[in-house]
Amino acid sequence: MNLQVDFDVVFGNTNIPASVMSDIAKELRKIGTKGTFYVGYPVMALSESSVTIDALLVSQKPGLVIFHIVRPGEDYRETQDRLYFAMESNLSRYESLRRGRSLGVPINVLSIFLEDNLPSDADKDHRVATLATIHQGLEDLKSLEDAELYRRLSGAIQRVSTIKPVKKRPAVVKDNSRGAKLKKIEREISNLDHWQRAAAIETPDGAQRIRGLAGSGKTVVLALKAAYLHTQRPEWKIAVTFHTRSLYQQFVDLIDRFTLEHMGDKPDPQYLHIAHSWGSSGQQGMYSIACAAINIPPTDYLTAKSRYGASEAFRGVCDELAVALKGKQLGIYDAILIDEAQDLPPSFFQIVDCLTKQPKRIIYAYDELQSLSGLGMSSPPDLFGHSMSLANLPDAPQQDIILPVCYRNTPWALTLAHALGLGLFRKAGLVQHFDDPNMWTEVGYIVESGVLEEGKEVTVRRGPGSYPHFFLDLIDPTDSVVSRRFDSRESQYQWIAQEVKKDIEDGELEPDDIMILLLNPITQRAEYMELRRHLEMVGVRSNLAGVTNDRDAFIEQGAVTVSGIYRAKGNEAPMVYIANAEHCATGHEMIRVRNMLFTAITRSRAWARICGVGEEMEILLKEIEMVSSAGYKLTFTIPTAKVLETVRRLNRDRTEREKGQIRKGERGIEQLLELVNEGLMTPEGTPKLQELLRAIEKRKPLRDDQ
Repeated sequence: MNLQVDFDVVFGNTNIPASVMSDIAKELRKIGTKGTFYVGYPVMALSESSVTIDALLVSQKPGLVIFHIVRPGEDYRETQDRLYFAMESNLSRYESLRRGRSLGVPINVLSIFLEDNLPSDADKDHRVATLATIHQGLEDLKSLEDAELYRRLSGAIQRVSTIKPVKKRPAVVKDNSRGAKLKKIEREISNLDHWQRAAAIETPDGAQRIRGLAGSGKTVVLALKAAYLHTQRPEWKIAVTFHTRSLYQQFVDLIDRFTLEHMGDKPDPQYLHIAHSWGSSGQQGMYSIACAAINIPPTDYLTAKSRYGASEAFRGVCDELAVALKGKQLGIYDAILIDEAQDLPPSFFQIVDCLTKQPKRIIYAYDELQSLSGLGMSSPPDLFGHSMSLANLPDAPQQDIILPVCYRNTPWALTLAHALGLGLFRKAGLVQHFDDPNMWTEVGYIVESGVLEEGKEVTVRRGPGSYPHFFLDLIDPTDSVVSRRFDSRESQYQWIAQEVKKDIEDGELEPDDIMILLLNPITQRAEYMELRRHLEMVGVRSNLAGVTNDRDAFIEQGAVTVSGIYRAKGNEAPMVYIANAEHCATGHEMIRVRNMLFTAITRSRAWARICGVGEEMEILLKEIEMVSSAGYKLTFTIPTAKVLETVRRLNRDRTEREKGQIRKGERGIEQLLELVNEGLMTPEGTPKLQELLRAIEKRKPLRDDQ
């Protein structure tokens, strides 16, 4: 799979006029250059300061080229020497880039004079050019012919290999164990693709939207962007915020590593804030920061829960605060980066808008089809409450970026997750669907037959460019996703414990490579105690994320992580066991529970095990079989707007009052069944019962002609 376009331009933060950089990019295109042209990147730490490269070309031919724009009165030779040694010093830290005692990557420096007159003291070691003679300045440079060295250089420039270090995995001794396969996969994911590069480095003066599937790299991209902005603009106040509390430590670790790479020091917490969206009594969040700014006390979770219910608690307090902030501009931050935007209410974005200075640098990232509330993302004007547009102009920072490649999930697991999450093969009918059918192609599917139009049948599958090649090379589709039905919780947990033991002892996985998800949030603590007993019986240590360990952490080294679905969001593991999946088979809030199942499957980086108990699990097994037997191609009818409106209404989250009415109705049905079973009531003798049966008959799976 080719993750590199022929010629890619990434516009970082620079004080050089954009027209100059655009002219250089045009010249490079004209001469047929292949590679990546970075503007205002990278930033490199020196012993007492840091230096920003005006522009950098990373290519095999003409090679690695530093572009230096000469300022009036500057000694260009001295600057070239400083840039050369800064680059050499930074690259020499990477063992994979060395050849013997020397750096294996040739470094070229080219100074660009914006005036037509070139200095007479230029030589082969101090190359110069004007905008019109760039092609001559690049002639006979030291190129980089070694393709593997080029790949490693790209990873070093992007800092990915340092920001997300690969596990050493010393316990792996077998050639074909799961641990060995995982080791190969982790070694492969060392470079950003060109969509990720743009998302990480480009920041427009205004809003920016970054969207894609779970596992497309949004969290790492935001961490890279936050650290890059902090190194470029240390005087700016920048905030990074998110919805899942366990992401806090992940962001701290990623941003610390990347800032250390660029500045030689950790970020300044006075200027770079990592804050949860809500906050707590011991830690500020974006909501509580805004409350403090206008001197009102923040509402805590228990109070909000009693007032609005658990699922609407944060929306309720944000709605209140947005009203109090209406018309105010606090202007505390120069830039705010938001992860998991799909789980945050519009009023939160209005709070963020109030907290951000002009020109409103608000970068928000979200997962397509992963809102646990069942609601899709609103348009920018609806989110922020005022007119706002996102434009992608040529040779300028992009404002709307889609990340189409999924690095986390195998194509088989992701396809199944979409089928189950949408309810495409559910006997009772569709659960939900994208508003725009073309979203299928935007998130990496290709149309094999039919058309993506309302009311029309279509067959789609994952496109070959939507996932990295190593999944096909290393993972067997039949082992990628396995589903099992059990007769009891006891037998389910016993099987999971035995399989986990095999994963560690025979599969050479480490305990923290394994995640077990309990899908019923109401019973998860009690269920964990039973599961832990079975894990301990086979000698496996575990933790319940956020309960038996630090609530801001998720993984504990040397232990299997057990979690509910809400805390697991934003996290991942190579092997994921999903327990009690039958919880997502039926119910009155199908959008919510099917999104839980989708999220659970997409936590897996290589292998997923979907387990459930009883007859309800058979419902899921039939849907899973329809997907796997079709070779992971999805054939279905695109719903019309009318059908979509109806299924959303039927499958939506219920209010507390509606839940009470449903419980009352279910108790009445139980009493009715008892009377029928005892022979005291018959359909023939009870007109109301006949009416109920007719109503049930009408509630067949929805068709487009209904």
